[in-house]
Amino acid sequence: MEYFLLFIAAVFVNNVVLSQFLGICPFMGVSKRLDTAFGMTAAVAFVITIATIVTFLVQTYLLVPFHLEFLQTISFILIIAALVQMVEIILKKVSPPLYQALGVFLPLITTNCAILGVAILVIQKEFNLLQSVVYAFSIALGFGLALIIFAAIREQLALTKIPEGMKGAPIALITAGILAMAFMGFAGMV
Repeated sequence: MEYFLLFIAAVFVNNVVLSQFLGICPFMGVSKRLDTAFGMTAAVAFVITIATIVTFLVQTYLLVPFHLEFLQTISFILIIAALVQMVEIILKKVSPPLYQALGVFLPLITTNCAILGVAILVIQKEFNLLQSVVYAFSIALGFGLALIIFAAIREQLALTKIPEGMKGAPIALITAGILAMAFMGFAGMV
């Protein structure tokens, strides 16, 4: 039951994008088309889960025993950067169309603060390894859910008549705000 509550809280109540405002760059940048949103969701889910496992192990078995906690941020950033490079190489070989569709946003996963934020939050919340994996994967699903819903809304907005001054970023930001308010409705669940 504990893991189910952790899952629900991470996906809906404490959505990383809509309530914690982490990962806004890919959220706004890759959300114009639904297919790229699905691709970015898969890439972020993979990186965030693997990065959390690796950073947890590095923190637990390397940084803490040798009293090197002050290197946490820089070591986590290096681990995330290496994992993103691995994902980029794999995507280039396995799915060139998805690699092209994600374009510049794939390397931006390296600087996606949601990934670093989750790695640090897992340490701060003192989760064990299984809790960390469940939390990281749930956060990734929450990120993907918000991204996919937002992409679907933006695709529909592209087909509607919008005043000239509201096209592009203004209507996207208003829509993101309304979506964040909708997710606030889950606040009392867990």
